[in-house]
Amino acid sequence: MKKMPKRFDMNRRPNKPKWWLKIVEFVAAPFYLLFNNGHVKTDKEVKKLKGPYLIVSTHASFMDFPMVVKGIMPRSTGWVMAIDEFRRGDWLMYGIGGMPKRKFTHDIVTAAHMLRYLKQQKHTVTIYPEARFELAGINERLDGALGKFCKRAGVPVVMCKAYGNFINSPQWSKHPYRRIRQEAHLYVLCTQDEVKTLSADEIQARIEKAFEKDEYKWQVEKGYHTKCKKRADGLYRILYKCPACGTEFKTKSEGIHLWCEHCGAKWQMDTLSRLHGVNTDKGFSHIPDWYRWEREQVRQEVRSGNYLFEDDVRVEDYYSTKVGFTDVGKAHVVHDKNGFTFEGVVDGQPFSLNKPVSSMYSVHIEYDFLKRGDAFDIATSDRTYFMFLQNAQNYLTKMHFAQEELYDFYVKEKADK
Repeated sequence: MKKMPKRFDMNRRPNKPKWWLKIVEFVAAPFYLLFNNGHVKTDKEVKKLKGPYLIVSTHASFMDFPMVVKGIMPRSTGWVMAIDEFRRGDWLMYGIGGMPKRKFTHDIVTAAHMLRYLKQQKHTVTIYPEARFELAGINERLDGALGKFCKRAGVPVVMCKAYGNFINSPQWSKHPYRRIRQEAHLYVLCTQDEVKTLSADEIQARIEKAFEKDEYKWQVEKGYHTKCKKRADGLYRILYKCPACGTEFKTKSEGIHLWCEHCGAKWQMDTLSRLHGVNTDKGFSHIPDWYRWEREQVRQEVRSGNYLFEDDVRVEDYYSTKVGFTDVGKAHVVHDKNGFTFEGVVDGQPFSLNKPVSSMYSVHIEYDFLKRGDAFDIATSDRTYFMFLQNAQNYLTKMHFAQEELYDFYVKEKADK
């Protein structure tokens, strides 16, 4: 039997960015922004910071990275990133200061790497606290321990808030680009003195407030039109429930139109990304309103005790940078008030895994991940499994809502009582 190389090592200590890769970033970032209509504003207070600081940034597309690079030049930063990003090469990811993270887990390894980076190596760190790309141009929920980490780090907190990134390349249809102006603003969210004097809860509240956004509202207010003829392609991935007939997973979209294959209701997206009924007066003009309505429907389903999902999944394991993703087996998944429960055969052995609701405040989803199908990932202490749905069509957005609502109902609200 062929001997497998060493599995990805989460405990490997990250490096400061290599000098030559910093030069590459400094040269590439401004050109990338120039050719993609990207603009960055950095407050003087940020430029005056002497020591290391923590950057917390919104996360909507790849553009988030060159915006941070351009915004803090000539300084550089380390990056917290999902371990599957290291498939691009250890030499590159560690070379630019990458720190691996298993999404939506309560591990302390990455936090330790960040603290070492800030305190011992005296170097700035950038984190994307939403831990996934925004799905509907509005902020996604954050880890509730951010305030505690900031207190522990004891360094200034800088906010990078971007608009236009999502509209230009939404997670549900990254290409073609919508060619819209993109803007980022870097400013000091908490000074070092404030980090010392404010409570962890106060810092957490300040961060969560800073992350509130609505790109579709911003687009209308700014009057930034997009003439992309495929601007509604993929929109059905997040607007999966028809407000006209209530049917789920029968919406489709192409070009500038979204429609329901069950009842025939149809909407058109204009150049400001607003929806207009073609043959119906039902629905929502503002995409985030439709998205929030769907969440409310799932919330009611969870609280009535009726939420249940099950399907077969193909299991892939992100083994290491050298090996990449490996097809390791198949399983049956049940998602309900008990969390995610898997039964199957993985690595030729019986596979049984339960991720209780309390262990994940959200779930990371990927539409047509690497062009191999809709997937969600489940992390253990030493594995990251990508679960590819085999039968369910366009279910990921509802799963995303459900996990968060399950966590709120069965964990968060009980803890607050």
